Amino acid sequence: MDHEKRMRKFHLTDLYVVITEKMCKGRPAEFVLEECLKAGVQLIQFREKDGDDRTKYEKATQFRKITNDYDALLIIDDRIDIALIVEADGVHLGQGDLPINKARKIAPNLIIGASTHNLEQALKAQQEGASYVNIGPLFPTQTKKTSVSPLGVEALEEIAPSLTIPFTCMGGIKIENIEEVLKRGAQHIAVVTAVTEADNIQLVVKQLRDRILSYKKD
Repeated sequence: MDHEKRMRKFHLTDLYVVITEKMCKGRPAEFVLEECLKAGVQLIQFREKDGDDRTKYEKATQFRKITNDYDALLIIDDRIDIALIVEADGVHLGQGDLPINKARKIAPNLIIGASTHNLEQALKAQQEGASYVNIGPLFPTQTKKTSVSPLGVEALEEIAPSLTIPFTCMGGIKIENIEEVLKRGAQHIAVVTAVTEADNIQLVVKQLRDRILSYKKD
């Protein structure tokens, strides 16, 4: 699938679930993945910082098989090599990873996402060929160790109007505060523990997706 077709699918997504096995409440990551997909999630990120490359590759291969079964997009965090090997749909790069323009040369057909924490970073990623930028963290979060302080939802008002590519947002977003994000125009909401540590994953996914879709209709 080429980049244009993948991005057409991306535009139709709503909830973006990032899965790390150690944040799955003791359950296999594949179980959490399939529960999300059964509840209608069409955009998944495989994020594993721990373990050796072989283990990450094997896990990513399983994620690709399962997401293919549900015709869902799979993004691999950080590792463009693994993304290409398992034929994922994209890669998500942080500020310390490969430059966007270099990654684009290696993988012209992949969706390439970029983590950004301010307007300057977002505009640079856009200029270098990112498919989408992520804005965050919006709220306090224990999911990812970072030196970046929570930006607040006001960051969306500052950054989003300057973008010509889609944006996602994440960082401490839960059912209790998602409307603050949606009111500011966000349509692709990324979450980790709000879903992966939920007792009833399908129920929480449905609640979050219902909120997002209600704003998309308005």
